[in-house]
Amino acid sequence: MKIENEKRIRVAIQKSGRLSERSQDILKNCGLRFARSKDKLFWYGRDFPIDLLLVRDDDIPQLLLEGVCDLGIVGENIAREVALENDNESGLVQLRKLGFGHCRLSVAVPEDSGITDISALDGLRIATSYPALTRNLLEKQDVSNEISKLSGAVEIAPSMGTADAISDLVSTGTTLRANHLRELEILFQSEAALYGRSQGVSVEKQALIDLLLSRLNGVMLASASKYVMLHAPREALEKITELLPGVEHPSVMPLEGSDRIAVHAVCGETVFWEHLEALKAAGASAILVLPVEKMLA
Repeated sequence: MKIENEKRIRVAIQKSGRLSERSQDILKNCGLRFARSKDKLFWYGRDFPIDLLLVRDDDIPQLLLEGVCDLGIVGENIAREVALENDNESGLVQLRKLGFGHCRLSVAVPEDSGITDISALDGLRIATSYPALTRNLLEKQDVSNEISKLSGAVEIAPSMGTADAISDLVSTGTTLRANHLRELEILFQSEAALYGRSQGVSVEKQALIDLLLSRLNGVMLASASKYVMLHAPREALEKITELLPGVEHPSVMPLEGSDRIAVHAVCGETVFWEHLEALKAAGASAILVLPVEKMLA
């Protein structure tokens, strides 16, 4: 059922699970505030014409395709699975990777299997919750398999005798070890991403989506950046600039009554203790590193 409201956009996110809280946080960091419904599955945007649908993550791509929502935050693994199920013509468009929910789709085999190379899986049975993606990635390596789709508990398939190997999402590998499985090869690296659809978006809604993306890009840029302030001899400016990670042109101000300067810079890369120690060795003092809350490029 397609819901028409050209003055508001709808975003689907996972209602519970590993992506749910981080999805809510990143939207709140974009300045969005919501009034929650009694069943907590629909949140009405207060300060921006946007509403949230809290649903199963597996349902998000289909809700996008049907026009029930305009945007969705979902793992790349799920979006790719849907795209392949629809012969790569699903109409889903990835708008922005979000930097959380990292995991990997890996092939794993029993610890005592003796299999050491992915080519040895040719013709064997593989159990997975991602049959289209698994088949696609293995065929690219000239490996053909009998693939069984399981909706859960994939890791027990080899011990039950229903599969010779599995293809499953892995974060830490703890579940694999608990089931006496060994990770053989990573097929696909995944993280949470913001998706839209390629067709059926009005000019009015696209303007709202572009504004939200601008805020989101600012949040992502700010989260990866640090504001650094320090004092240094003027002659050390070139060396100081080289040492500041991700900085080309810092702001430079003279210090009254001194031949030293104040240097302010937004570092677009992580600032480690090693950077601070190198700056001090180059003559910098009074070094401060501050978080960046908001940034609009």
